[in-house]
Amino acid sequence: MMKANEVRKMSAEELNSKLGDLKKDLFQLRLQHATNQLENPMKIAEVKRDIARVKTILREQQLAGR
Repeated sequence: MMKANEVRKMSAEELNSKLGDLKKDLFQLRLQHATNQLENPMKIAEVKRDIARVKTILREQQLAGR
């Protein structure tokens, strides 16, 4: 789980790559969940929150750049 302060320190390129990684993780977790191999289903919710956190910070940076 990432903290908002950690995410705010990242550059836009780092955030975009992190977002890609998180989306891949979410896909893998959903696949594991569908095949009943996922031990902790709450992990899906954590990754979704991390994705939302990264997207929010990216949007804040876009608005501040204008």
